[in-house]
Amino acid sequence: MLSGILRSQIAIETNIKIMRAFVGMQRYIAASMQIFQRLNSIELQQLENKQWRKETENKIECILDKLEESAPKLLPEAVFPTGCVWDAWTYVSDLVRSAKQRVILIDNFVDDRVLTMLTKRADGVTATIYTRYSEQFLTDLKKHNEQYPLIEFIQLPHRHHDRFLIIDDKVHFLGASVKDMGAGLCAVTEMTISPENILALLK
Repeated sequence: MLSGILRSQIAIETNIKIMRAFVGMQRYIAASMQIFQRLNSIELQQLENKQWRKETENKIECILDKLEESAPKLLPEAVFPTGCVWDAWTYVSDLVRSAKQRVILIDNFVDDRVLTMLTKRADGVTATIYTRYSEQFLTDLKKHNEQYPLIEFIQLPHRHHDRFLIIDDKVHFLGASVKDMGAGLCAVTEMTISPENILALLK
């Protein structure tokens, strides 16, 4: 509303952007109308015919399986230049999402951002964080666990230099703490060592 009243250059540019956005929305809706109508028709057929619904569900499941097979896989290693915080965050988030059984993070420096990332794991996937004791972190973790699936905290017996992310039976070496990934040049590398060997060294 202000962009339509004010006469500054910024207001004029903002007004133009708003108008373009509305035009773009109208074009999208007009171009997609047939798709929406087709989806509505399919939904009605689903409700009326149970056999047809079952066949459709099977076909959709088959298509999703094919898409998953052809989807690009996570690379076993990645390097992030300084400033690529989003790319690094997305990469580690995808690792968390890929877990089928467990996610274990070994990191001296953990904060609430890491808790947020771990909420991206699938249902039934356990999460454990090995980190240093901190009143602030324990407060954040307690509040998190009151609302979301449990994340277990295990205090590191002594300070560790390196960080590791265990996804199921794979160990990923982290060149920086998760909360700082991409702030400086860092890498993530999949290791050949067994997760149990890494966990045994923490004792």
